[in-house]
Amino acid sequence: MIQKKICMIGDFSVGKTSLVARFVRQSFSDKYLTTVGVKIDTKLVKSTDGHDVKLILWDIAGNDTLTTAATSYLRGSAGFLLIIDGTRLPTWESALNLREAVTKQLGEKPFIMLLNKADLTEQWEIDQELIDEKVQEGWILLKTSAKTGLNVEEAFSELATQMLKV
Repeated sequence: MIQKKICMIGDFSVGKTSLVARFVRQSFSDKYLTTVGVKIDTKLVKSTDGHDVKLILWDIAGNDTLTTAATSYLRGSAGFLLIIDGTRLPTWESALNLREAVTKQLGEKPFIMLLNKADLTEQWEIDQELIDEKVQEGWILLKTSAKTGLNVEEAFSELATQMLKV
């Protein structure tokens, strides 16, 4: 069986832990619990081309920069999910900076940008122009909601497919 380590990257409170909980346990909690260090989960998925892939999910503590600890957690990662809180514009800039820092550490790796909290679109601060710009650069962006489950399975499955292509 193919195994792939992926990291959840993003600022604090963007929904990394909630996305993992929705994906692994089909659960959601409104209670905010900050991640200290890293939390690891696993789940078997089918890539979009039909392969079974065991994902080893590293939910790294949120930060707007890469800490020394976070850098060490990235080692061996085959790809990552870059999470943004659609209701907080500063998390967009943090994500762009984090992606650059992760790429310096890992080299180019498959990643997908998740615009989380799609259930709150009326409160969004991220405009379509920013999204379109990244799509034109070839980035894969998905609007997700850990609360409703919107595009959560699809995000992990698509990343698994991207990692198998490398």
